[in-house]
Amino acid sequence: MQIEEKLSILSGSAKYDVSCSSSDSQRSESFGSLGSTYKSGICHAFSADGRCISLLKILFTNQCIYDCAYCINRSSNDIKRAAFTPKEIAELTVNFYKRNYIEGLFLSSGIISSEAHTMHLLLKTLKLLRHEYGFNGYIHVKLIPGAPEELIVAVSKLADRVSSNIELPSEKSLVLLAPEKSRTKVFEPLEIAKNHSMEQGKTPIGMSTQMIIGATPESDFEILRLSSALYKKALLKRVYYSAYIPVNNHINLPALLTPPPLLREHRLYQADWLMRFYHFRYDEILDTQNAFLDERFDSKLAWALRNLHFFPIEINRADKETLLRVPGLGIRSVHKILYVRRQKRLSLRDLENMKIPLKRARYFITVDGVIAAREMRGYERLESRLLALEKPLPHFQPTLFDQLQSISGEI
Repeated sequence: MQIEEKLSILSGSAKYDVSCSSSDSQRSESFGSLGSTYKSGICHAFSADGRCISLLKILFTNQCIYDCAYCINRSSNDIKRAAFTPKEIAELTVNFYKRNYIEGLFLSSGIISSEAHTMHLLLKTLKLLRHEYGFNGYIHVKLIPGAPEELIVAVSKLADRVSSNIELPSEKSLVLLAPEKSRTKVFEPLEIAKNHSMEQGKTPIGMSTQMIIGATPESDFEILRLSSALYKKALLKRVYYSAYIPVNNHINLPALLTPPPLLREHRLYQADWLMRFYHFRYDEILDTQNAFLDERFDSKLAWALRNLHFFPIEINRADKETLLRVPGLGIRSVHKILYVRRQKRLSLRDLENMKIPLKRARYFITVDGVIAAREMRGYERLESRLLALEKPLPHFQPTLFDQLQSISGEI
């Protein structure tokens, strides 16, 4: 099989995995080596739905001994199979990098023969890239659950980021749709990589995971609770949410004609952003009585509408954490307010001159005791007014150029 055909098959097979990110990598420089991730060495470009770009994203092989019901590459599917050699991947990566097509590599794989054999092939690929080809650019590797500890450690030393996909939000769903996997088995490689880097006195390597959204009945509350627990354990830097795309027929899966829940995925990314950067707890965003995110509003605005007793916030007195809870005020806006506030008391005109976005915020703040919106803040009236302000979000896959709030950081 020609290398071009392999590339077509194995890049296509990798498109359903969204847990790749090149952020926060700072591999040290090495004189005479090819590529760099330090500071601006990698362009941290993301598509509008959170997927990382400018990486060569491929599978080592789409052959797999597992038969996960949701996966296009499951063993029982009759699809065209292919496999690279370690040298082919190394040469592809270097050639694409030299042509400025990519700035790094995301490498995953189906399970060939055994977990140990597959992990050995991935390690051989990384050794070729780092030692023989001198590639010092960004590499993200999907660890193979069940592989021997020494292979996981060796790969983690050579990679900038590693991941292991939990895939489904509960053990019950894993048993139902991916019986060869378990939550313990999936997270074991990440624990090994983390513990080894800490034993060496290094900052833990960046790690991530992916959860498929909409294939099973778990609520958004359950999903955020799990994500919050993983962040608190400092096991993961990032959780990725992937709207379920039906590719297989299975009695326990949604029908093939079911559209991917892209808007739900987007709201989960917004809620995740609130937990990671705005200091919201998962049980503030949702609870057992409100177990699913409101798809009409972004996650912070939906929280504010359920907690009107928290408002209005006085813009001249509130601390940073309180200001960050105002809908429409992102981190950059809050920093501007705090900076200018050291020099003078702010007026509504000042906020407008500072380009502070007030379209939503005006309903939740006072400026020198005056309500900026000058309107009654009853729930029904306020909900109706804010709903009229919302731009309808597309129900198709967003493009690179869609400016969604969860990517800009202003929510």
